[in-house]
Amino acid sequence: MLDEIIKTTRLRLETHGVAVAGPKPVLRDFEAALAQPGLQIIAEIKRRSPSRGDLNRDLDPVDQALAYQRGGAAAISVLTEPDYFSGSLHDLTEVRLAVDIPVLRKDFIIDPRQVEESRVAGADALLLIVAGLEEGRLAQLLKECATVGMQALVEAHTQAEAAVAEEAGARIIGVNNRDLTTFLTDLAVAERIAPQLDRDRTLVAESGVSSRQGATRMADAGYDAILVGEALVTTDDPAALIGELTAEL
Repeated sequence: MLDEIIKTTRLRLETHGVAVAGPKPVLRDFEAALAQPGLQIIAEIKRRSPSRGDLNRDLDPVDQALAYQRGGAAAISVLTEPDYFSGSLHDLTEVRLAVDIPVLRKDFIIDPRQVEESRVAGADALLLIVAGLEEGRLAQLLKECATVGMQALVEAHTQAEAAVAEEAGARIIGVNNRDLTTFLTDLAVAERIAPQLDRDRTLVAESGVSSRQGATRMADAGYDAILVGEALVTTDDPAALIGELTAEL
């Protein structure tokens, strides 16, 4: 599935290019937001996923983002991939204008032009997936992020990928509990990889947390933050769920 999405992304870039002209908003410090005391939440805006189909197709990204901010989210992730997740850069721009906390662009970033595109759209940080990048491209994209002042959440699924992220100089490392082949989630993935990670980095556990118990497991494993999407877009009260997940952690 990852290969298919990246192929589609590459075709879209070749066909439509990217929009890199326009004013750039003052950046917010994504890493500092995640490094606050306690377990922090990156709350995600996601209408659908390839594995589960529609999650909340009628979701209003601004209303959802404001609920996340009220609930105490440290940052907001906006899925902007259009074909498999029904997202858009417009969603990100509208969310960035509505909230005061940092906004992460979650997409399949494979080309340096997408970094500038993200910056113009209003992203403070973006996602880079180790498994989706050719050798040397991760370091190139991290350098491009630094050039425009943005930060990157570098996602790994295995110990080997986490080592690649560290070697490339990633400051914020995410461990995704979702198997990209089966789409199953297992919090033991993040627990298993955590001891191998440099504790000088900011660590994020991604996917699979939907309860207080899961959040506690990730905090106990040493993660600074968790990225939560499906549980938040399918609940009637996302602000309350954020509070429940992070209270006193």
